[in-house]
Amino acid sequence: MVSSSFPISVAVFALITLQVGTQDSFIAAVYEHAVILPNKTETPVSQEDALNLMNENIDILETAIKQAAEQGARIIVTPEDALYGWKFTRETVFPYLEDIPDPQVNWIPCQDPHRFGHTPVQARLSCLAKDNSIYVLANLGDKKPCNSRDSTCPPNGYFQYNTNVVYNTEGKLVARYHKYHLYSEPQFNVPEKPELVTFNTAFGRFGIFTCFDIFFYDPGVTLVKDFHVDTILFPTAWMNVLPLLTAIEFHSAWAMGMGVNLLVANTHHVSLNMTGSGIYAPNGPKVYHYDMKTELGKLLLSEVDSHPLSSLAYPTAVNWNAYATTIKPFPVQKNTFRGFISRDGFNFTELFENAGNLTVCQKELCCHLSYRMLQKEENEVYVLGAFTGLHGRRRREYWQVCTMLKCKTTNLTTCGRPVETASTRFEMFSLSGTFGTEYVFPEVLLTEIHLSPGKFEVLKDGRLVNKNGSSGPILTVSLFGRWYTKDSLYSSCGTSNSAITYLLIFILLMIIALQNIVML
Repeated sequence: MVSSSFPISVAVFALITLQVGTQDSFIAAVYEHAVILPNKTETPVSQEDALNLMNENIDILETAIKQAAEQGARIIVTPEDALYGWKFTRETVFPYLEDIPDPQVNWIPCQDPHRFGHTPVQARLSCLAKDNSIYVLANLGDKKPCNSRDSTCPPNGYFQYNTNVVYNTEGKLVARYHKYHLYSEPQFNVPEKPELVTFNTAFGRFGIFTCFDIFFYDPGVTLVKDFHVDTILFPTAWMNVLPLLTAIEFHSAWAMGMGVNLLVANTHHVSLNMTGSGIYAPNGPKVYHYDMKTELGKLLLSEVDSHPLSSLAYPTAVNWNAYATTIKPFPVQKNTFRGFISRDGFNFTELFENAGNLTVCQKELCCHLSYRMLQKEENEVYVLGAFTGLHGRRRREYWQVCTMLKCKTTNLTTCGRPVETASTRFEMFSLSGTFGTEYVFPEVLLTEIHLSPGKFEVLKDGRLVNKNGSSGPILTVSLFGRWYTKDSLYSSCGTSNSAITYLLIFILLMIIALQNIVML
């Protein structure tokens, strides 16, 4: 194994020596898992009880791994929190954690299970990869002892991390990633800096990150732009939020916007709106799964290109504001009104006619829509909306969104609220916006939470348009922009190190200024 670090941060960059020859395509697998959860408790269980629960979940994953390998899959992704669930304190999660070493140690846990202490989970996962000749990604907890004299060391003497591991076909640990952008995970620590983890195979270069990480520049965008990965492995415990952030909707859009394969394994828990896994390519979903009716897991497989960025089948670079900034805005209707998607205040304007051209603006963002409905349903209302600003309660991430969506009812105050069914089909639509960012993700979501593969495309000038005839009944058509350089100084998962530094400098300057005033 050869290792190197990327200069913008202390990165974990794991490279596996390439096998002789390369392959143009491979079969990938993801498994959506209905996790067997622990009983609620405020006191830690024994290490033996924790291991028993994890083995119950691994029993189910083992069946999926074997089935995937039998069908020719070269790699399988299992979900975040798949071994023990998600509702813990620092104390109650501790019995489930193992010490996961840096992959540079050259370790096959299946052959040497006691080299790094008590690691039965790692040993079993390693054996599953080895015995089935398949790469396996799993998510588990890592514990790292720290010096109690260090002010950052937690009271129990351990840093605890939400961690992904990858084992190759020999059972060797080839990648380890600590999740950086935590989301309501008090049981885990935030790593000092985002880790940039990749590994090479004969069927492409892979990068890894987890769940909420996908909303930020690091590690996701850096892995694609600077490390040139072909495929992202993405375990998640994603809670679906309509109208813009269902798992299948946003993940397929991210793959298309970034021009890479994205292998998504979601946790399955209907009461928490957790479902939605898929194998996504830059030109659309290969296969996906969304099931809010059963409590069953699901194995998905598909063949994907090993190097999608170099394939002629995939779209070229898009200038996301080229069209929108060169046309004269369509007449802005007088009845533009304010509405909300979650906590974000959008400017909306209604699609009154069966066909038309509309513009709606918010600050520097103007969204343009040309459309023609097959037939306007009397009991359905659609609006065009624009939002630019810091998103949600946290006010951390800067969004720019242009969206055409169906309102929940004919009452305009319901526009932006979750709605799952629609009847109106569009013969034509063209959506564009004056985006200030190059990172825009195109979403089309149909009635009953379905994607629309092969029925839309993004043109080089930034227009999202339908193709191949009329659409299915539409819930939303959106261009979801992330303007990373306008994000708040504070990280999504708590106060970042850089933010703390800026805050301390500001406080110091204020103290100096006050001292000078007193002296005067």
